[in-house]
Amino acid sequence: MRSSSGRNSGNNGGSRGAKSGGRGNYRGAGNNRDDRQGGGNPRRPRPEERTYDVGGPSDGPKKGRGSAARGGAKGGPRQSPQRGGGRTAPARSREYDARAEERNRERYAGKPEIKTPKTFGDQEGERLQKVLARAGMGSRRACEELIDAGRVEVNGKIVIEQGTRVDPEKDEIKVDGLTVATQSYLFFALNKPAGVVSTMEDPDGRQCLGDYVTNRETRLFHVGRLDTETEGIILLTNHGELAHRLTHPKYGVKKTYLAAITGPLPREVGKRLKEGIQLEDGYARADHFRVVEQTGKNYLVEVQLHEGRKHIVRRMLAEAGFPVEKLVRTAFGPIALGDQKSGWLRRLTNTEVGMLMKEVGL
Repeated sequence: MRSSSGRNSGNNGGSRGAKSGGRGNYRGAGNNRDDRQGGGNPRRPRPEERTYDVGGPSDGPKKGRGSAARGGAKGGPRQSPQRGGGRTAPARSREYDARAEERNRERYAGKPEIKTPKTFGDQEGERLQKVLARAGMGSRRACEELIDAGRVEVNGKIVIEQGTRVDPEKDEIKVDGLTVATQSYLFFALNKPAGVVSTMEDPDGRQCLGDYVTNRETRLFHVGRLDTETEGIILLTNHGELAHRLTHPKYGVKKTYLAAITGPLPREVGKRLKEGIQLEDGYARADHFRVVEQTGKNYLVEVQLHEGRKHIVRRMLAEAGFPVEKLVRTAFGPIALGDQKSGWLRRLTNTEVGMLMKEVGL
């Protein structure tokens, strides 16, 4: 093989001769037809030949190793050989890609979604302990212990098997006989101050119940009413059936009030209230009456009844001869006001919700 005065370039473990311009190829300089002919115009390299820019003195600025390598050699972008100067095709614009994506959306819009068949791992419903934990019955471990103890019922049957799957929207789940509110229902108790109207909105701009729940995502409504000047507990929820039953006379949910009156108070007042007071819209009877506190002629009495007519407590005591000076509702069924401050809203616990549902047969 004829030696060349140029530099040698190594590639794929073999050495090849280089022309005086400093460029090499796979076949070697000795097999180059241009060298055999003794000069002339250099031929265009064939596609299967790889050429590497080694930065000879006459090559101009370096392009980087592999910048012209066919097939995306390491060190440079993949390029396809082009005739007539080796120019690459222009890149597609972002607008073109965006229009293509929009056409694809329009093409498949409105077509029914293809539902793939369930695999072995896909099962209906959710695990019972997960549903209980989300409903506020404790950690998953604590809920598993409830199941082990036989305290959980699903649709009237005690469940003791871990991993039992349920549908929170359809199945009735109880713990210790109390229904668990697993659906997306909300239950709140508000200590309504005096002067607040028992509506969620007031066209006259008066302060109302809706002023205390403006940041809630779900629309709430009040369970029953309280007189504007009456203070105390009022329930707010988005559970329509529960709200209906709590206010329906059929279910007889009792409400407890504390009333401030002026005496002297005869002993037979309580008996008279329990037997019934004649009002303009019929008889009204108290379920319970007692004196809580007495200071001279000032009395604090407790009245409990299951009726919900307008101003019922005030009208009964006024008819008995003792106008009410101040009235506070201290309990609605099993939910007590306790030490909740005036104007404060609190979320009912899951146990309290279960007690309310049990009260009305849910």
